[in-house]
Amino acid sequence: MTNEAMQPRTGHSSTAQVVRGSGSYVAEQGSVYRSGVAAESVGSTILWLGMISLSAGKRTSAHRHEGHETALLMTAGKEIEIWSGAKLERCDQVRPGDYLFVPAGVPHVAVNRSTENAEFLGARNDPAANESVVLMPELDDIVP
Repeated sequence: MTNEAMQPRTGHSSTAQVVRGSGSYVAEQGSVYRSGVAAESVGSTILWLGMISLSAGKRTSAHRHEGHETALLMTAGKEIEIWSGAKLERCDQVRPGDYLFVPAGVPHVAVNRSTENAEFLGARNDPAANESVVLMPELDDIVP
């Protein structure tokens, strides 16, 4: 891998860009992110694309993404629960091969009760690797 592949970009390039897999980081809500396409990697202005994982037996904190939509494809694991709504009143099961859409501003919690890590390909219309997350601790005790 060249040093150029690791350098932050600004603005759009006049050519396609390859982004090599990078290290991971724990997001504020507790899931693990591995950014691919982002403002920091290629100068993206409206898109983030990367991998997101939730370890076996773990859950995220209650949170919302105020300014952007999120789309996910579950690529590995068994099954997770997505709790969503103003009071986290809806619970959906997500399995490998399922797509998930989370509208901007919708409170949600992901719970992985299985013994396998859950993996997702994720995209959102916020190009920053460290997205704007609003934690909602007042909702954390709702989800068992």
